[in-house]
Amino acid sequence: METMLRSVAMSGYFDVMRRLGLNPVELAQQVGIDAAALANPDDRVPAAACCRLMELSAEKGACPTLALQMAETRQKFGTGMVNVLLAHKRTLREVLLAAAEYRHLLNEALAVYVEDAGQTVTIREELVVEPGTPTRQAIELALGVLARHSSALLGNYWKPRAVHFTHARPADLTFHRRFFGCPLEFSSDFNGFVCAAADLDYPNPAADPELVRYAESLAAPLNMTGAHSAALEVRKAIYLLLPLEQATTELVARHLGQSVRTMQRQLKSDNTSFSELVEEVRRELAVRYMSNPRYPIGRVATLLGYTQQGSFTNWFFSRFSMTPRDWRSSQSSK
Repeated sequence: METMLRSVAMSGYFDVMRRLGLNPVELAQQVGIDAAALANPDDRVPAAACCRLMELSAEKGACPTLALQMAETRQKFGTGMVNVLLAHKRTLREVLLAAAEYRHLLNEALAVYVEDAGQTVTIREELVVEPGTPTRQAIELALGVLARHSSALLGNYWKPRAVHFTHARPADLTFHRRFFGCPLEFSSDFNGFVCAAADLDYPNPAADPELVRYAESLAAPLNMTGAHSAALEVRKAIYLLLPLEQATTELVARHLGQSVRTMQRQLKSDNTSFSELVEEVRRELAVRYMSNPRYPIGRVATLLGYTQQGSFTNWFFSRFSMTPRDWRSSQSSK
């Protein structure tokens, strides 16, 4: 089943296109998106096509910061019951948890995980779309929007210690530095922010529990997963947890708020299994990490859940018909 998102997630696209002097209707048609649906914030459009649209637009407009320019148009939380719900939660931590809970009404492809480590917290974001889909601009948009929302919520108390991207460093960092206002880490293990734990629990001055309860009463009946969505939710959890060595059936089920038995039953109805999904995600992440020459092969093995590099090499050879070292050499010669 195709992963979808609400067109409101692409807010700012038409504004940036006009500024660049490009025709957004023609570009949308090239990637198979109905421009009318893209302009209606409540319509749903394919997530992978939106990723391709942003990459194509950035290329045509010679604008590598296109996604961040889109994010810059987000002055605050948008309208709609889910955004009202998020804007009036008590803390940023509650906002992130609610965004995950109501993901089906926002962006089915986006996965969020908050990893506590004492006085610091890592907010990880992943986009899970069809393998091979370029996601550089989409990831920058997701992190840019999170930064804007966090700043709107916390004001001067939003002071991330670093923002991380799995993609490579762009040639010019001027816009990125001004936009994020914190250290930038490219070619990282993950996409997301590292910040002080206290920032996530700082009280939101605009919090309104009564308004949140009312918005939740309206949103809850609509917040149902579609057919064949169980596999997608498990895939997203594996993407987040595999590099943390936590992609076990028990921990993934806990992350999804389910029992292991319920999760396995749902996956069976989707004609797949937990082990099959782990295998799919491991293969996709192997390509991502191996494509980055900064990652030693031993580091890639660890990120994919292997404690012994030899075991990873055997697995890699069985899937790609060559050793990791030979695969990397073949990619660098292209």
